[in-house]
Amino acid sequence: MKAKIYPSKNKTATIKLPCSKSLAHRAIICASLADGISHITNVDFSVDIDATISAMQHLGAKIEKKEHEVIVEGSSRFNYDGQMVNAFESGSTLRFLIPVFSLCDKEVTFIGSKRLMERPQSVYEKLFAKQNISFIHNDKITINGRLKSGMIEIDGNISSQFISGLLFTLPLLDNDSKIVIRPPFESKSYVDLTLQILRIFNVEAYYQDEYTLFIKGNQKYHACDYEVEADYSQLAFFGALGLINNDVECINFTLDSLQGDKQILNAFEKMNGIINNIEDGFIFRSSDLHAATIDLQNCPDLGPMLFALATQAKGQSVFTNALRLRIKESDRIEAMEQELRKLNQDISSSEDVVYVNGKNKVIAKEILSSHNDHRIVMALSILATISENVVEIDQVEAINKSYPKFFDDLRKCGIRVELYD
Repeated sequence: MKAKIYPSKNKTATIKLPCSKSLAHRAIICASLADGISHITNVDFSVDIDATISAMQHLGAKIEKKEHEVIVEGSSRFNYDGQMVNAFESGSTLRFLIPVFSLCDKEVTFIGSKRLMERPQSVYEKLFAKQNISFIHNDKITINGRLKSGMIEIDGNISSQFISGLLFTLPLLDNDSKIVIRPPFESKSYVDLTLQILRIFNVEAYYQDEYTLFIKGNQKYHACDYEVEADYSQLAFFGALGLINNDVECINFTLDSLQGDKQILNAFEKMNGIINNIEDGFIFRSSDLHAATIDLQNCPDLGPMLFALATQAKGQSVFTNALRLRIKESDRIEAMEQELRKLNQDISSSEDVVYVNGKNKVIAKEILSSHNDHRIVMALSILATISENVVEIDQVEAINKSYPKFFDDLRKCGIRVELYD
């Protein structure tokens, strides 16, 4: 599917953004491991969230989807049905659940998109080998063996999803465990989100020091009701629309959230963006943007939109610690370089630093590619609203991974969008 985006000034609009995908994944997993019924509310369904729901159903949870709600009848017993677990394109689903499914004491096979299966899984490969657990990784991943408690050492500069996967699993083992994180500890905020959700479901895990997590063994998850916060990573897109086009109001946010992508507000302010706080959200106002240096170490998902936004800031913006963007749904640095150049923009990079020189007119020279990446689609679409001419983007169905209603919300802002095959 392709999208044509017609440049236009957006009308002042109020947008209720989707729930935090990060928190929804975590809550559904915890509820599925708890005896009893949990109600998870303010849920927006996407391919990634559906992948986690399906996986937990394979594990024996009974899950009913309603409008913006998931009713989960979980079980502390691992009634795995023996079917292959399809993570589709969801790195969270795969990495969170590999150690959880090891407790089935059965062979389990995970499948997913080609890109997902190519992403590194070295943390689990090394850990499982050390514990004499079978771990075979080719075009799928097959495990056979039960994770053991004890002390586990992990490099902190590899995805925090591995740490979270262990945090979901280790409390269910008979004995206590420790996770020792070798610095630098990147994306710590995502680990903090996992600890927050564990506490809500009555599971104890905490920092003994800056780099050591203690996990008490022989615990049980308790069913509960939980309302998922709105997603700060999605706020990046409509916030940017407000800054480069016209005012946008975004609501339904937890202002003291632990989400690492809340750093988008600091990034906008460093670029001289005007943000007004309201009771449950923010108003983003058209701003005279200036270049800034921004560290993406703990918020790599913000990269694509910030690169696009920087094209409209005076001077050279520098984005450091960007290496992990190269192993996402696409190589997001290379993808944004290719596509922004098609829009008459000046962007370059080293392995882990991105340079953007603004301010240049947005002029579409050819059809843009999504690189089958939801965040690339959304970042390019926001920039397209201020183009000198119509912008076409291919494979925009990639948004279904996280934000299926993205174009609907863009239209609510008065932007003309045509979708066609």
